[in-house]
Amino acid sequence: MSATILSIDAAKQANLNLVEGHKGKQALHETVIAYRANRRQSNAHTKNRSEVSGSGKKLWGQKGTGNARMGSKRSPIWSGGGVVFGPRNTTIYAKKTNKGIRKLALRTALTARIKDGAIFTIPGLSVADGKTKSFVSTVKGLSTSEKLLVIGSFDENTFRSARNVQSVQLISADDVNAEQLLNYPQVLVTDEALSTLARRTA
Repeated sequence: MSATILSIDAAKQANLNLVEGHKGKQALHETVIAYRANRRQSNAHTKNRSEVSGSGKKLWGQKGTGNARMGSKRSPIWSGGGVVFGPRNTTIYAKKTNKGIRKLALRTALTARIKDGAIFTIPGLSVADGKTKSFVSTVKGLSTSEKLLVIGSFDENTFRSARNVQSVQLISADDVNAEQLLNYPQVLVTDEALSTLARRTA
């Protein structure tokens, strides 16, 4: 079994709906930004003066001491006091992109990678014994790239054999997105997955 480079003409014969010219660059940018933002978590959290521990007692009288007036030791200008405008774990970074924009982004990413000569087609990929060693030897015969994305439909044994290989990701044609297509130097697509991609880009 060998991999065949997917050309523009071959992609059109497979009914892939590619973009022409510079169309779709903005859609691709917005979609990738949204995918990354939606993975972002609001973990950093600081306490303001109402949340930090400490007494609320007035430290000294308003007048007569010569000191500056001070109401609470939890004031932000004191050491151990609250934080002003610090990060909060209630921040929502998620961005929404509509279906049409995501579809155009997928078409744009596919077109760009095909023009780069980074997408190859294979009849299929299956590892019957579910062994990682068997999977690695099979992939080495198909590609010399250090990082690889394989798009297709796979059985449980094949998924099991690949899950420990950090440099290779198996994904179905129904789930692959524009960002994943751009992240890998080489992409292998099974013949069966081509028809699914054609349906998604139609």
